[in-house]
Amino acid sequence: IGGLAEARQGMQLGAEGVGLLRSEFLFLDRATAPTEDEQTATYAEIAASLEGRPLIIRTLDVGGDKPLSYLPMPREENPMLGIRGVRIGLDRPEIFRTQVRAILRAAKGHPIRILFPMIATLDEIRSVKGLVEEERAKLADSDPVELGIMVEMPSTAVLARQFAREVDFFSVGTNDLTQYTLAMDRGHPKLGSKADAINPAILQLIAQTVAGAAAEGKWVGVCGGLASDPQAVAILVGLGVKELSCSVPAIPMVKAAVRGYSFTDCQALAQRALSQGTAAEVRALVPCNY
Repeated sequence: IGGLAEARQGMQLGAEGVGLLRSEFLFLDRATAPTEDEQTATYAEIAASLEGRPLIIRTLDVGGDKPLSYLPMPREENPMLGIRGVRIGLDRPEIFRTQVRAILRAAKGHPIRILFPMIATLDEIRSVKGLVEEERAKLADSDPVELGIMVEMPSTAVLARQFAREVDFFSVGTNDLTQYTLAMDRGHPKLGSKADAINPAILQLIAQTVAGAAAEGKWVGVCGGLASDPQAVAILVGLGVKELSCSVPAIPMVKAAVRGYSFTDCQALAQRALSQGTAAEVRALVPCNY
């Protein structure tokens, strides 16, 4: 979701919580960064609207195709491989620290988790965790919150078990994972249609992520576009994904798709999908009834 209105709409459509709050909605289309108090109030209001259901807040994910006018960045030859996502937080820690404090304050009395985007190395998540703990230590009566990372890089999926020792959960961002794995810009006019996240290569990486997380007793969600794809829902469940964070209008369809299969059927379908060679072959396994 991208704000309070979508949170409320999601609850009306049967959501069990918010798997991804795009916090950049607070930062875009303005001349200055939002203050700590402004962020705290907004996060707390969204959390309250969920009536005790969990809220996962992704820290500021800008850069690349989402620049900020008040955060000028040097020109990069390939911005999608440059300073974006959590890398901005580590490069400009004042903005990151302010947001972390706001989330920690809003989490008082609400089941809020923090999700970090664009994590590619263990050094990055360890640095981020250190900053979070430093800010938490400064706040009176601040309880620990669960920390997770987005799995958007093949490197993170390959080292899933090592990353699982550092965090409480994973959320697979299939949009970026697909373009970084297939080396295809998802917005490219000629290649975008070929960057299908149901490609067996992407499913293999998700399976690898689930296995690594399970080995350390952690869970995996999917927050990319694949979680809203009716042909992928049963496959993801069969791979062991525990949470699907879909677009708000897709909530009823996704819940219906989950209820349309037994877990055993999902597991069998997932194994068949992993053995295919192309995205089209995977899609041929699942009739589109929604």
